Amino acid sequence: MTVTTADSTRTTAADTGARTAEAVDVITGARERIDALDDRIIGLIQERMAVSAVIQEARITSGGRRVNLSREMEVLGHYSDALGKPGTTLAMTLLELCRGRV
Repeated sequence: MTVTTADSTRTTAADTGARTAEAVDVITGARERIDALDDRIIGLIQERMAVSAVIQEARITSGGRRVNLSREMEVLGHYSDALGKPGTTLAMTLLELCRGRV
């Protein structure tokens, strides 16, 4: 439950699962930061998709294939090295988002 006052909106323990007011404040602040980070990540993904479209267009126009599998393997390796197995899954999702938009 969120309580709205004349000054602001206050998040309560029911919203966060916290058991103290201090924890509610920490969680609320951290969630705001996560929301801002998510907005930035989404923007970066959209930018990556646009850059990928430029690359695909250039490759296709020059007579090449839409997808360069060796490059995709490099990307998968990079994410896997940085983030482990979940990084591979993340990279696969990014590659899927960026393929075939041309």
